Amino acid sequence: MTPSSSAWAPLARRPLDADQARAFAPMFKALGDPVRLRLLSMIASAGGGEVCVCDLTGSFKLTGPTISHHLKVLREAGLVDSDRRGTWVYYRLVPAALTLLAGLLDVSSVPSA
Repeated sequence: MTPSSSAWAPLARRPLDADQARAFAPMFKALGDPVRLRLLSMIASAGGGEVCVCDLTGSFKLTGPTISHHLKVLREAGLVDSDRRGTWVYYRLVPAALTLLAGLLDVSSVPSA
């Protein structure tokens, strides 16, 4: 089971099964860290659709390897993708991943109280 499978429905419609929960959990875990959430927002809002790691590191009081670790977690969770160009790595958002999470959290079908 992968989150991109069509076999899941929004949480408000029916509960996730164990496999579905295991598939979505890495995405939520990646977003559960403030540094990674900020990195994702910086990548998502970057002009031109991508950003060089060299433009991300100055915004944090963290070492380059620590930023790289956080970016790796985002990449492994499927939230960002990257390309190496010479010395630098460029990151871009995977819009389908955020659309998937938004769909999972969609509560529009829940009757209002």
